[in-house]
Amino acid sequence: MNRTRSQTVVLDLALEAASIALKLAQRVPVTLRPVADQLVRSASSVPSNLAEGLGRPGRAGANHWRIAYGSAREADVQLRLLAGAGAIDPRQAATAIHLLDQVRAIAWRHLHPPSR
Repeated sequence: MNRTRSQTVVLDLALEAASIALKLAQRVPVTLRPVADQLVRSASSVPSNLAEGLGRPGRAGANHWRIAYGSAREADVQLRLLAGAGAIDPRQAATAIHLLDQVRAIAWRHLHPPSR
C-alpha cells in the first residue's frame, strides 16, 4: 500500500511517543500504578490503531484514526497527571506530550480534510 508522507510521519511520531510513555510508566510508584497501567494501554493504542487504520480503506480505516486520536488525548492527560504528581520526569513527559500533539494534529487533518 502506498502511504503518504504524513501517514508515515504520524506513525513514526506515535511510535516515538508511545516508547517514551512506556519507559516512563515502568518507573511509576505502586500508589500510582493504575494511572501508569492506563497510560500503557492508551499510549500503545495510538500507533496500533494508526497502523491498523492505514491498512483499511474508507470508514473502517477512519474509525481507527478516530480511536488513535482519542487515545492520544487520553495518554496526554495521564502523562500530565503523573508528571504533576512527581511520579515521572516532566521533561520526558513534555516530549511525549508534544509528539502526541503532533499526532493529533495530523490525525485531525486526516479525518477532517479541507472542503473544496
